[in-house]
Amino acid sequence: MAGPDEDDPEPTASADPRASDDPRAAEADPRGDPYLRTRFAIPARPATFLRRDRLVTHLDQALGTPLTMVNGAAGAGKTLLLADWAAGVEGPLAWFTTDAADLGPGVFWAYLIEALRPAGVTLPPGGGSPADASHVPQTLLARLAAELSTREQPVVLVLDEYDRVTDPEIAEQLEFVLHHAGAGLRLVLVTRTEPLLPLHRYRAAGDLTEIRGAELAFTPEEAAALLALHGLTLPVSAARALVERTRGWAAGLRLCALAAQEDPDPERYLKEFEADRSTVADFLLAEVLKRQSPEIQDLLLRVSVLERFGPELANALTGRSDAGPLLAGLHRDNAFVEHLGHDSYRLHPLFGEILRAHLRMREPGLEPELHGRAARWLRRSGSLTETLGHGAAAGDWEFTAGALVDDLAIGRLFTGLHSDDLVELFAGMAPEAHGPAPDLVRAARDLARRDPDHGLAHLHRAEQALTELRRAADPPDTAAAELSCALLKALGARLTGAEGPAEEAAEAAVRLRERIPARLLDEHPEVTALLQAHLGSALLWAGRFEEARAALTEVAACAGGAATALLREDALGRLALIEQLNGWPGRAERTARTAMTETERFGLPQPAGSGVARLVLAAVAVDRNELRRAHALLTVADAPHAALCDPVLEAGRALATARLHLARGDIRAALAATEPAVAAVTESPWARTQTALVAAAAHLAAGRPEAAAELLEERLPDDRGPAVVAAARARLAAGRPDAARELLDRLRPDGRTGPAVTVRATLVRAQAADDTGDPAAARRLIAQALHDARRDLLRRPFLEAGPWIRPFLTTAPLRALAEDWLTPGSAHGSTHGSGQGSTHGSAQGSTHGMNPGPASGSTPASVPPEDRPPPVVEELSGRERDVMLRLSRMMSTEEIAADLYVSVNTVKTHLKSAYRKLSVNRRNDAVRRARELGLI
Repeated sequence: MAGPDEDDPEPTASADPRASDDPRAAEADPRGDPYLRTRFAIPARPATFLRRDRLVTHLDQALGTPLTMVNGAAGAGKTLLLADWAAGVEGPLAWFTTDAADLGPGVFWAYLIEALRPAGVTLPPGGGSPADASHVPQTLLARLAAELSTREQPVVLVLDEYDRVTDPEIAEQLEFVLHHAGAGLRLVLVTRTEPLLPLHRYRAAGDLTEIRGAELAFTPEEAAALLALHGLTLPVSAARALVERTRGWAAGLRLCALAAQEDPDPERYLKEFEADRSTVADFLLAEVLKRQSPEIQDLLLRVSVLERFGPELANALTGRSDAGPLLAGLHRDNAFVEHLGHDSYRLHPLFGEILRAHLRMREPGLEPELHGRAARWLRRSGSLTETLGHGAAAGDWEFTAGALVDDLAIGRLFTGLHSDDLVELFAGMAPEAHGPAPDLVRAARDLARRDPDHGLAHLHRAEQALTELRRAADPPDTAAAELSCALLKALGARLTGAEGPAEEAAEAAVRLRERIPARLLDEHPEVTALLQAHLGSALLWAGRFEEARAALTEVAACAGGAATALLREDALGRLALIEQLNGWPGRAERTARTAMTETERFGLPQPAGSGVARLVLAAVAVDRNELRRAHALLTVADAPHAALCDPVLEAGRALATARLHLARGDIRAALAATEPAVAAVTESPWARTQTALVAAAAHLAAGRPEAAAELLEERLPDDRGPAVVAAARARLAAGRPDAARELLDRLRPDGRTGPAVTVRATLVRAQAADDTGDPAAARRLIAQALHDARRDLLRRPFLEAGPWIRPFLTTAPLRALAEDWLTPGSAHGSTHGSGQGSTHGSAQGSTHGMNPGPASGSTPASVPPEDRPPPVVEELSGRERDVMLRLSRMMSTEEIAADLYVSVNTVKTHLKSAYRKLSVNRRNDAVRRARELGLI
């Protein structure tokens, strides 16, 4: 297939109306050879040429500046762009393809003057052309400049392939003519390299028009249009991926299009084509690589294994010391070497692919060696991520795992920031890789997958290997590896619900920190945060709430930005769970909402973290009788981060799901939700008690109060709060109000028990008073319960109370306390429940009203209808509001990205998060929902 070279086409003479039959035109150059007229021809544009108006408009500025430079790599589309523009220029224009420059100044100027003749520029007879191929008289240049300076209308002179002009004498002569021609000449240089002209002076004076590689690159829309000219229909999204891979390189896009025409599935080909086996490879090898010296070819082949590199790293791979000037020259010459600033470079992606394939063919086996050299050089320079990548590519797993462990970076497998990348990188670790570091990585990988059996087995082997190292005559420093062991021990203890080993690991870590360089600890705040998080969660499972709170509070307050965001989210979620278990729904909700902002504000994928915060919000929503919202939260919470999925999370999800089923009246589903055994070496006292409460509530709903009371009796010694209240409810339902009061009298206010418990206790006392003929006391106690519940919008306790309470709520004093949040009142929901426990979502839920069920102690037979859209699970962030506002103005994703100065992918992430929060799937629904809620 003939590949089109957008810069170096074989020009064909066109029927240009500006051509001249001037009889004085010379017939031969200074060597006596006839002029090659193709050097004066404006190249013909192919039928599939795409006119790009933005570039043509920019080029129009060339008519107003003495000098214009179009500078780009081979195949960037420079020549055809100029040919398209030149065809529309009104007035005299001359074209000269300067491939004769290497034949000497005399030949160059003879051709240039001959190119100007059709544009009406002639010199007096006898002095109009150089006679010597290697020399040009200064008087000739002066006469040419003088002739040009007298013209009323300037001549546009296009010098194509000007990068071939390497003789400083020619450049100096051209600068002389341009300077003295004044307004009579507009010089346009088409080049791959920076020309030998004083460009800085022209820039400073505003006399230079420039178009460079970045502007020459095709946009996704232009790429899609170019493909369409080749008969290929490709959506802009797919064209964008192709543009990212080719960096908008014109020749690459055109060559891909031509090859795709021959494929039965063009779209698949354009997505998956192998650059090293295509005409793109032929072009780049011929036009770029083979034009270089052997030394530069070797340099390019060796650095092709690198994503980015500086001169020192390039020298390490080549064994030379001159990479700096060579790389600078390649960049200057547009040889597909991109300068990233700060002495850093990278290859064009396609060029890099092709060079790597060429390297494998030319020097088999060298690629892994180069990766190994790069890994060791990068290890010394402190670049861990690149070190790991090259170490893995070299297949040196002992080195690679050792780098991760010695850098104290094993905790990154659990932070959510780079976890997936590290897991994928070490997935290829060979089984024959031995030593403490590989075994530690295997242990971390298995624990991250929540496989404690295999993980702890690998950890045991790593500890044995470290013990042997410490016994050596000259033992290495193993502090980082030992601290990594302590970290993984704590994680294993967390996953198995064993607080003892977690405490031992945390104590060992404190001792080991003294042996670790402060720099490493500062660089890896996630290590300390992970240790405290594992300890806190293990203590929480054991029911040691205050000790767990201390550890988790330390995690929630830790620094580290995005590196510890996942851990802060999880710790705050567990702190919220402690508040919820203690009966403080308002506190729990505020802490849980804070938790969810930790990962979102750093752009981590949503939902992120363990999901404990959403489980807490679901439990709070059930207590408020916002059952649709609770269901939505539980659905989202079904995909926790694997490394944080522990017994606390499992029990929390099971209990929240069971309570939702109970609230909906589905007793069988509620009991089934608590049946799956939580994998833990010890039983959690609070999980055991909470499971018993669900079962007891199911017995009460089924009319079996004695069974409920019997079930709860064994919990009473362990629990002075919810179990006591539930047992009192059961005794009251069994017709024993005095026994119920006796149980409640055991409760002593200690400041730890919140309204979700005390309100229920107060309602049990109120019903007991009513049952024993004291309605005044019942009214007083109901008023107290309403007052205590209103702040947190606690509706479920009143629904659970049964029908006996309904007449009391119709009396004037109590009706006023219940209106607008518990019983139907304002059409807009709660106007008074705007305290600490109130949120926008809560107000939405409060419109459902009060409809107690028919039987004492039972779940209502019918739950209030929920015909409104589900409330917002969490508030939109400021950036999400910005995106939604622009979405309401019918702006496209690309327009929003441009308006906010962010990437399209960032906009998509914000949209996805906003859709989830608004419980919608489409743009129009999102805009409508946001307007309903007053968000935009």
